Amino acid sequence: MSEQQPEQDLTPQANRILAEPATVGACRADYEAGADVRQALAAQEARGRA
Repeated sequence: MSEQQPEQDLTPQANRILAEPATVGACRADYEAGADVRQALAAQEARGRA
């Protein structure tokens, strides 16, 4: 026999990003995380142009 799956909770959930206040620390962490991505993309692009 197959097990019954519990019903999925379709109740709307609060958006975590909108629910948390922006702080200097949070903004810095987001910026630094994006800087890593930008640096990796720039390095990849530079290798492609070599």
